[in-house]
Amino acid sequence: MIGTLLLALAFGYLCGSIPFGLILTRLAGTEDLRSIGSGNIGATNVLRTGNKGLAAATLIGDMLKGTVAVIAAGYIGGPDAAIAAGVGAFVGHLFPVWLKFKGGKGVATYIGILLGLFWPAALAFCAIWIAVALIFRYSSLAALVASVVVPLMLFWSQHTTLAAVFALLTAVLWIMHRANITRLMNGTEGKIGKKG
Repeated sequence: MIGTLLLALAFGYLCGSIPFGLILTRLAGTEDLRSIGSGNIGATNVLRTGNKGLAAATLIGDMLKGTVAVIAAGYIGGPDAAIAAGVGAFVGHLFPVWLKFKGGKGVATYIGILLGLFWPAALAFCAIWIAVALIFRYSSLAALVASVVVPLMLFWSQHTTLAAVFALLTAVLWIMHRANITRLMNGTEGKIGKKG
């Protein structure tokens, strides 16, 4: 069983470490994504290139790598393997070996993992994200607020193991957004759709 979980974790990591934002922007011939805006490889920074199509493709790719990891591992190894693969995918996105362990902040992959494990919570996350983003125009704030709700919803739905796992992932998500939190507090955080 431990061997299965370790394999699922490794499989998830490899899926999660695929840097879709960097790959897609390079294929499109834009400048290195890490040299513009926040320097992040995620969809929000891709949007700062002005290419909404690439940003949407990055978002979908970063989500689906989490979903695919969870579903494939769950099909082969069961629910515990699915969770292990999800954790692996999240870590892989944050710390991809191909980019010297400097990856994204994990929001899209977080959603994709949640979609594979308990889709109603993923829908709730997206609904909250959209509402907060429309009101305040800050992608980071929307993600932070939505992520807090997820473990609470999972616990309320009596998915206690998933609630514990996503409480941990949410804590890591907040840590990865510590610079954004500082900028939000200082009023210097970049708004959605704003270049640079």
